[in-house]
Amino acid sequence: MGSPEAATGAGTALLTDHYELTMLASALADETADRPCVFEVFARRLPDGRRYGVVAGTGRVLDSIADFRFTDAELSQLEATAVVDDATLSWLSEYSFSGNIDGYAEGELYFPGSPILTVTGSFGDAVVLETLILSILNHDSAIASAAARMSGAAHGRPIIEMGGRRTHEWAAVAAARAAYLAGFATTSNLEAGRRYGIPTRGTVAHAFMLLHDSEEEAFRAQVDKMGTDTTLLVDTYDITKGIETAVRVAGTELGAIRIDSGDVGPLARKAREQLDALGAKDTRIVVSGDLDEHAIAALRAEPVDAYGVGTSVVTGSGAPTAGMVYKLVEVDGRPVAKRSAHKESRGGRKSALRRHRGTGTAVEEVIWTAASTAPERGPDDHELQIPLVRDGRTVDDLPTLDDARQRLRRALVSLPWEGLKLSHGEPAIPTVFV
Repeated sequence: MGSPEAATGAGTALLTDHYELTMLASALADETADRPCVFEVFARRLPDGRRYGVVAGTGRVLDSIADFRFTDAELSQLEATAVVDDATLSWLSEYSFSGNIDGYAEGELYFPGSPILTVTGSFGDAVVLETLILSILNHDSAIASAAARMSGAAHGRPIIEMGGRRTHEWAAVAAARAAYLAGFATTSNLEAGRRYGIPTRGTVAHAFMLLHDSEEEAFRAQVDKMGTDTTLLVDTYDITKGIETAVRVAGTELGAIRIDSGDVGPLARKAREQLDALGAKDTRIVVSGDLDEHAIAALRAEPVDAYGVGTSVVTGSGAPTAGMVYKLVEVDGRPVAKRSAHKESRGGRKSALRRHRGTGTAVEEVIWTAASTAPERGPDDHELQIPLVRDGRTVDDLPTLDDARQRLRRALVSLPWEGLKLSHGEPAIPTVFV
């Protein structure tokens, strides 16, 4: 479990939770494990202050399920710790998911109650996947939802994901993928670049500046190696002197400067004036340092060309989980539902479509069960679930990561303008159950 492959590939079945195997063992014992079931992933509500959620992580879920096996090492661990009995161990030794999965495509928006993922199979087939599915979707959707707000606040200016030092080492790779899906331009995470083809960018840290005996020596070393189209960090000592030195060393063709501390709005204004006065009119200004969507929005009027975001994006900007749950909604074709106070679920397998005006503006999300009458579909409406897995095999030609970026861009344009506000408010469109 110490590598990215181990985090998402074969031999990770112990990512299953203990209680899932307790349910499986009990169901095998009373011969209910083979009953046909439907589980659904949904969020009862959006995180506080959010008006929409972004589906992310579906591709990682499908890759993980395709490789999800209980290896000899894992079975030995279960046996040694007496987690399950011999009959359950035998069942697990032959496990591979053989059911069907439908769900929202990556990059789609979701709202309270949206059937984000529907897993159909035997109880045993589906129940062991709960932790795996939720751990990926809750993390990636939280990151993408936060990143989408930041991308919107940036108003077309590029954002660099640079949060690898602020989260778990492999969560950082997944976070970079989710942020890129949600509109970030690049990442500093080289493993995310290798695995997902995300463009990578980076500059130096203050340690490089402090290594050298003078700021000029540090700038000259960087420019000599990387060329003038590089980004020089100018706030290690005095920003005004740093900019002057940077232009003297790199010339007016300097690619960019980065400001990583202080009140970056006024500093960016002064930097722009100074760069222009020195003749470096095309040198870009990159700002970083504890930025979130609110800070980015506040900088919209400033002469900032790009942003670097770390901690806020990899922690979901205050909402580190999407709050999704995995609930049994159908057994043997019969709807079942949880009635616990404040944790209710709606029984029956569900479908969903999003209604739009002729102008393309989304107006509501309509959800119905097999037992109810499907709503009439208008010319501007579209159904939201797509086939993802059939008989245990991932469907061919599913949308790519770049497709997901484009899907999200279109979906955000379709929201009513008030649905894009960063302030607290109701979900951007209502969810209607029929």
